[in-house]
Amino acid sequence: MLKLKINKHLIECGTDEAGRGCLAGPVTAAAVILPDNFKSKILTDSKLLSEKKRDLLKPIIQEKAISFGFAHIMMEEIDKINILNASILAMHKSIEQLDKSLQFIAVDGNRFKKFKNIPHKTVIKGDGKYLHIAAASVLAKTYRDEFMDKIHEEFPMYNWKQNKGYPTKEHREAIRKYGITKYHRRSFRLLPEQYELDLNIVKKP
Repeated sequence: MLKLKINKHLIECGTDEAGRGCLAGPVTAAAVILPDNFKSKILTDSKLLSEKKRDLLKPIIQEKAISFGFAHIMMEEIDKINILNASILAMHKSIEQLDKSLQFIAVDGNRFKKFKNIPHKTVIKGDGKYLHIAAASVLAKTYRDEFMDKIHEEFPMYNWKQNKGYPTKEHREAIRKYGITKYHRRSFRLLPEQYELDLNIVKKP
């Protein structure tokens, strides 16, 4: 069973991102403060949970959390500042939405930039160790998936409803066949053989 948080007696949030390795769509982060009595037998790293379990956990987390926030950083910004900086910016923007005076930030991964003057700790695979980081990973993943499902309706040939923008064989074949859309990250290597990508944007079918 995962631990609740790092510091027992501090107001502490967990934060995590989703979509960092995708070819299309935003990178999305969430931040969550859980109450000290929060318990869950199934909550863990969102990547280890089925879509059904993530969808089950999302309203529970939001109902029981003391506070939570999430933020999308869009493709244009990712291309300007790079995916690492965009991921950290998404975390910062999600933390800004919390309505409690934070005393500590627990971050999934090994890279972070100081947020205001609040102490933080990076935890590798933290979403499999602490409940508040796991909760943030579930919210980030589900909110991002909802975004990808929505834009799938605009460009169904990329099947984002299924692959969520990740570099699957199917997604790359669609890029090869149709080109890129306004939702693709132009700074990413979208095709293995890519040297110079035609930046003409595919219009909505």
